Amino acid sequence: MSRESTLQQLADLVGGRAAGDPNLVIRGLGGIDHAQAGEITFILDKKQWPLPETCCASACIVPTDLAADCLTLPVIVTDQPSLAAARIHTFLLAEPFRARGVHPSAVVGEDCAIPSETTIAPLACLGDRVRLGERVTIHPGAVIGNDVVIGDDAVIHANVTVAERCTIGKRVILHHGAVIGSDGFGFATDRMGVHYKKPQVGTVQIDDDVEIGANSCVDRAAFGVTWIKSGTRIDNLVMVGHNVVVGENSILVAQTGIAGSTTLGRNVVLGAKAGVAGHLHLGDQVMAAAMSGIHNNQPKGAVVGGCPAFEAKSWGRATAVYSRLPEMAKELRRLRKEVDRLAGLLDNTEQQQENS
Repeated sequence: MSRESTLQQLADLVGGRAAGDPNLVIRGLGGIDHAQAGEITFILDKKQWPLPETCCASACIVPTDLAADCLTLPVIVTDQPSLAAARIHTFLLAEPFRARGVHPSAVVGEDCAIPSETTIAPLACLGDRVRLGERVTIHPGAVIGNDVVIGDDAVIHANVTVAERCTIGKRVILHHGAVIGSDGFGFATDRMGVHYKKPQVGTVQIDDDVEIGANSCVDRAAFGVTWIKSGTRIDNLVMVGHNVVVGENSILVAQTGIAGSTTLGRNVVLGAKAGVAGHLHLGDQVMAAAMSGIHNNQPKGAVVGGCPAFEAKSWGRATAVYSRLPEMAKELRRLRKEVDRLAGLLDNTEQQQENS
């Protein structure tokens, strides 16, 4: 069940300003087309104002430049309405942790440290010497390997695998089917083309406040550590290779793949299906468009697109030209014929002049 809170309390929560009835009770948040009476909705810019007559919300989160126009409805005025909406929604949905203990069908290995404030669901499997922090939740079917450490308030969803010796930080969320610490893709090939596996003896470190999406994979290092730093958000179906380092607050969108030993700075954003070659460095705040193929180092703040990736504005212009290539090729053939015709006329004229 959602919490209840007054408009003023929610405004204080996000550092905004309440206009209208500050004591209005808010019980939830919804989109413009879904919010009901007693709920708050949000708009991001002037283009969404005024709200449609079909909107039933009792209040609205609005950007600062709309404050003077919105007094017909109680509002929270803020310079970051999207962020405010996310924080308010999270607050209203938050439920206190309920420790359910270890389910009888769960398997727990030897010498594990499991606090009383823990929930381990049916059919979860913990190896030996696992160390759990306070208020950890492990959902059904999750597999936690030997010597894994999991920090306070972490949530491990159903069918997640955390392989041996990996470290999971505080407030980390691992969504369904994620695999942390599988072997990196390393092999040596002999002269006959036969591949021999290279042992992967490193580990994975996931820092605090990281969220990793469903069926994503973070490979353990060949040696040392694969490291996902704090605040990073990883979407579903993302592949992070061995010995990769992902900097703080980076975003990796669905189906992104990063090859081994590449490092990412802070606040890097890789669009869907972006691919990054191995042994590269992407500086802080690099952004890559969806389906980019990055094959070289990128400096701080670079914005790239295409495959191979290059500067985004140039890529946009090149893409516009690419779509017109058939037409341009046809025009080029026509011009060649015209040049050949004119060249023939010029040769005839020169020959006539010589003869005369």
